[in-house]
Amino acid sequence: MAGSGEQRAAAGPAGGPAVTPPTGARRPVTVVSVSPALRAQFFPDRVGDRLAAATDATLVDDHAALTGVDLASVLARAEVLVTSWGVPRLDAALLDRAPALRLVAHTGASVKPFVTAELFARGVAVTQAGQGMARSVAEVALTFTLALLHQTPRFDHALHAGAGWRRAEQAPPRHEILGCPVGVVGASRTGRAYLELVRALGAEVSVCDPTLTPADAARLDARLVGLDELLAGSRIVALHAPTLPETRHLLGARELALLPDGAGLVNTARSWLVDEAALVAELTRGRIDAALDVFDEEPLPTGHPLRGLPNVLLTPHQAAGTVQGRRRQGEIVVDEIVRYASGRPLAHAVTPELLARTG
Repeated sequence: MAGSGEQRAAAGPAGGPAVTPPTGARRPVTVVSVSPALRAQFFPDRVGDRLAAATDATLVDDHAALTGVDLASVLARAEVLVTSWGVPRLDAALLDRAPALRLVAHTGASVKPFVTAELFARGVAVTQAGQGMARSVAEVALTFTLALLHQTPRFDHALHAGAGWRRAEQAPPRHEILGCPVGVVGASRTGRAYLELVRALGAEVSVCDPTLTPADAARLDARLVGLDELLAGSRIVALHAPTLPETRHLLGARELALLPDGAGLVNTARSWLVDEAALVAELTRGRIDAALDVFDEEPLPTGHPLRGLPNVLLTPHQAAGTVQGRRRQGEIVVDEIVRYASGRPLAHAVTPELLARTG
C-alpha cells in the first residue's frame, strides 16, 4: 500500500532473483521494518535472497506504518518481526495487533529502547545482531587508539586551521602501540575484539570488568585490575562497557583526573559511561586527548565545545557502519530466522536476565 511503504518481498530485499527455500523449511510470515537504505546494507545480494527464501516477507519502509491501519492484516499473521533503529516500543497496544508474533530479530545490538516485559510475557523470543558489529567498532577503536598515540588529531586540526608549519609541528610526545599500556573497560563482544587487535600489535593490556575472574582475563592475555588502577596506569583507555544503572557516568571528574598527563580516552561504546561536562572540562585544559563516536546529544550540536577542541577526534556515531559489518548483521538475522523456522535454538537470544545486565 502506497501510504505505508509496504512491499511484498517476492524477489528478495535487494531486488535479486528469488531462490528456493531449503527442502522442508517453513517460511514464517515476516514483517521487515527496515528502511530501504538500511535494507540494501543488511540484506544485499545473496543475503537478501536468503531472507526472501526463508520467509514470506512484507517490507516496511517506515516504522510508523507498524502503528497504522495499512499493515493490520499482515501484522495479525506475522510470526517474525525484523527491526532496526528507531522502531517503536513493542508495548501491549502494538502487540495486540500481532497475536501470532513469536520472534523479534533486531538488526542492531541493543534492544533496550523497544523491548518490553510484555513481549517476554507473551512468549515472544528476541534476538539481535550485535556480534556482527563487534569487529567494525573494534577496528574504529583501534584507529582512534593509534591516532591518539601519534597525536594525529592535533596535527590535523592545526593544519586545517591554517597554523604555520612550525606551529602545526608542536604536539605532546608521541608513542607507539608496541609495549603501550592500554586499559579496556568492559570485556564485551567489542571489548574482546578490540583487545585482540591491540594485543596483536604488542600493547600491554589491562581489563576492568566485574564479570571476569583473573583466570578469564588471563585467557584474554590481559591483567584484571580495578577501575582506578586501570585509569592511573594506562596511556590509552578504551570504553566497551554496557548501559546499566551502575555504569552511568562511570568516568566522572574524579576518575578522569586519574588519567596520566598525555593519556587518551577512546569511546566508541556509549556516552552514558562518561560525564560529558567533566570530560569537556578536562579536555579544555589540554592535559588529555579523546576520540569519540558517541555523545549525549545526537546529532552533536554545531556549537558544542567538543567541536572546537584541537585534542579531540570526533566521528558521528558511525563506528559500526562498514559494508562487511552491515552484511554480517543481516546474515545473523537471517540465520536466526532459519533457526526459529526449523525449531532450533537461537544463537543470539536475548533473555530478560541478559537484557538486565547488558546494554
